[in-house]
Amino acid sequence: MKRINVFTFGCAKNLYDSEVLMGKLSQIGYEVVHEKELEEEDIVIVNTCGFINDAKQESVNAIFEFIEKRNRGLIKDIFVFGCLSERYKVELQKEIPEIKNFFGVFSFDEIIKAIEPGLLVPKGYSRKLSTPGHYAYLKISDGCDQKCSFCAIPLIKGKHKSTPIDTLIEEANWLAQKGVKELILVSQDSSAYGLDLYGQRKLVELVSQLAEINEFEWIRLHYLYPSGLPLRLIDLMAANERICQYVDLPVQHISDNVLRAMKRGFTSVKTYRLLEEIKKRAPQAALRTTLLVGHPGESDDDFEELCDFVKEVEFDRLGVFEYSDEEGTAAYRLKNKIDRYQKQERASVIMAIQQSVSLKKNESFVGKNIKVLIDRLENNHYIGRTEFDSPEIDHEVLVKSRKKLLTGEFYQVRITGFSYHDLMAKYPAND
Repeated sequence: MKRINVFTFGCAKNLYDSEVLMGKLSQIGYEVVHEKELEEEDIVIVNTCGFINDAKQESVNAIFEFIEKRNRGLIKDIFVFGCLSERYKVELQKEIPEIKNFFGVFSFDEIIKAIEPGLLVPKGYSRKLSTPGHYAYLKISDGCDQKCSFCAIPLIKGKHKSTPIDTLIEEANWLAQKGVKELILVSQDSSAYGLDLYGQRKLVELVSQLAEINEFEWIRLHYLYPSGLPLRLIDLMAANERICQYVDLPVQHISDNVLRAMKRGFTSVKTYRLLEEIKKRAPQAALRTTLLVGHPGESDDDFEELCDFVKEVEFDRLGVFEYSDEEGTAAYRLKNKIDRYQKQERASVIMAIQQSVSLKKNESFVGKNIKVLIDRLENNHYIGRTEFDSPEIDHEVLVKSRKKLLTGEFYQVRITGFSYHDLMAKYPAND
């Protein structure tokens, strides 16, 4: 049987797209694998990321590595799709003529026709999971209507497009029957879900219906844009034990000068008020945020204000990006650019502050019993996560156990130690 090996770069939304393509390819008779060791007859498909310069370079480097392997006869052929080729198709065709075709983000059918000319493309829902069987991503919408000055996503993905609730419920039920216990909702702007289809935000209604699917023990939400966040969602989160106490809220900055330059449509006062309201309505919820440093015009005072903000709020989870100059965005035309070394230094300072915050927060768990989901066994430890941690990007719990634990199962463990990024635990909790 012919084999296709798919390699995915970038975010969980890209992974979702790879899984949809993998499902379609499986339907036409191919053995489809995700990021497995290469074989000589492999057709390689590269799903690229075009978000920031570092991610773009990673995708380009991978393409050249696969070209070199094809030239040595180690693989059969290469196809490229995704965000990078959506935005830079003409440039890539000129710079990398060794690749016959570059395909856009939503070009699943075109890829299949290129691999098997004349074949009828299968219709209907199909997906092949690449994640461990106990968790999966559900992309609830694509594209974005926000006007953030630094972001190229609207140029790549277009306007915000919600998937109908009925379609998502059908897909979620399919995932539940496959054994998925943790459902992770992703999009570009989850807060805006439903506006384009229903004329109003429908995220709360969607999550409420998903929570009625008994097989899901955890439902996790990502990419809650601050402006327009429905606070009823926070109430639902606090009241329904199936919805993870986890608020992923990318605030990007706190200085009003920078927020205006970013065109975020939000202010520092509104940010503080929103965070206070979330904590009031769901006091146990973990707050996760993403920050952007080095936006054009970010002064020393602006950055100092951001540092004070991180110290004051004490986010449970935090990531930081350095500003990347993206053609076609409003920020690309701005003056007063920050040099690369200063951006790196500012990102390092933010993460150093966050490490201190994380140490203090993780120490507070020592001696407590907590529920974890086991993801894998690694180096004599079972690796799990709490409801406050999303796969790949957040903290993990390293569990020592004299008994065999099962991947994809939930256990109560006792926290025995900590680092700034991980917790150590034992099982049974009361042993």
